[in-house]
Amino acid sequence: QVQLVESGGGSVQVGGSLTLSCVVGGRTVSGLVMGWFRESPEKERELVASMNWKGEMIRYGDFVKGRFTISRDVVKNAIYLQMNNLEPGDTANYLCYSRNSEGIRAWGKGTQVTVSS
Repeated sequence: QVQLVESGGGSVQVGGSLTLSCVVGGRTVSGLVMGWFRESPEKERELVASMNWKGEMIRYGDFVKGRFTISRDVVKNAIYLQMNNLEPGDTANYLCYSRNSEGIRAWGKGTQVTVSS
């Protein structure tokens, strides 16, 4: 069973940066589609970024507008989300997820990002 553990959230001011990490336990990232969603009391869960384990098929939510970069480290069995130029609207709980070749998804518990003006 896949375990996903996020870290790297925190509180920053507008224009600041954060890098989120998600370490995968229970299997390698090989063969997985992985990425980040976010959710808050004001918004439904929405896709932030995703990629396959080869680093291909990268997708970003429309709101990203070039500010975020998803990446992975196969050796460390982890994915990352570099977030720059953060805005108050980016305040949310960021969840790491994975989907295997059978369509089975796993979710982490999330890491909170708070952006203040």
